[in-house]
Amino acid sequence: MKRKKRVLIVATSSKTRGGITSVIKAHQNTHLWQEWNCKWIETHIDRSKIVKLSYAIFALIKFLNNLPSANIVHIHLSGPVSAKRKQVFIKLTKWLKKPLIIHFHAFSADANIDIRYKKCYLKIFTEADTVIVLSNSWKQGLIDDLGISPNKIEVLYNPCPTIELNQSVQKENLILYAGTLNERKNYKILIKAFAIIAKEFPTWKLVLAGNGEVEQAIALARTLEIENQVDCKGWIAGEDKHQLFSKASVFCLPSYAEGFPMAVLDAWAYGLPVITTPVGGIPEVAIDGENIILFNPNEFQYLAQKLKQLIMDQVLQTKLSKAALHFANNQFSLKQIESDMNKVYNKLSLN
Repeated sequence: MKRKKRVLIVATSSKTRGGITSVIKAHQNTHLWQEWNCKWIETHIDRSKIVKLSYAIFALIKFLNNLPSANIVHIHLSGPVSAKRKQVFIKLTKWLKKPLIIHFHAFSADANIDIRYKKCYLKIFTEADTVIVLSNSWKQGLIDDLGISPNKIEVLYNPCPTIELNQSVQKENLILYAGTLNERKNYKILIKAFAIIAKEFPTWKLVLAGNGEVEQAIALARTLEIENQVDCKGWIAGEDKHQLFSKASVFCLPSYAEGFPMAVLDAWAYGLPVITTPVGGIPEVAIDGENIILFNPNEFQYLAQKLKQLIMDQVLQTKLSKAALHFANNQFSLKQIESDMNKVYNKLSLN
């Protein structure tokens, strides 16, 4: 009798906000998840120290119970803290000689692999049978900076979510930002850029959807005298998120650093014209002015010009919207990413 296939997915909690959780939840809805009998071992949650410790202990017990029957262990990690948390799971996996995938969700080489953590990451990547990264630039970075063999590195983009678009929803004059409000995401530049054109377009609003520095964002809008045209929603999810993305006309993410931003993938799934920065894997697929609009994250005056251009140019809006849906339905579709992941699993299980 053929042994049942099983993959252990080791990652942060399904209740944790962030890109890794979004990616895994997307894969949960695929045939791949069922075919490989994937089991999510949730190792961490954003709660008190006691709850975090309880989560870690329970995850370890669950992992030990399921490890002997696993065909593959697939570990998701990002920054140094995440990498250190996963080391015990990596050691146990190698001890039982199970095939190991390290899925690396880094947003910036400078932030994640500096001199203090190179040894840690080098050990982790060396022990992995396969390393999955989010872009070709990250693959080259691991080869150049850490000497990782290119044969063990696979490039796998994050998928766009599968969205049921409602064509009857009326578009509104909304420029949407979605993500944590913090320095890396560079939301202040967007507020400053919008302030330049706000009076010229009084019916337009900038909507910031995300937790973090909400009060600072409100204060900056007030200082720039555009508080009536800036709406800070806080963290949104579910139907509220669906409605907001459906009604928005433009999406902007002015980040300094990303791996491959889930917020842009969300925007593409809704067919939104996207203005963003050339970070992470974006330059690998972006053609400025053809399928996306790019700007330097420090140039808020240039961003203001591009926002104005997109607001006024309906032909450009339509072109970028079509490009967004093309990305969502082809290169970044869940079906395509599922197929690519299945190839990785099959290759490892045959070794």
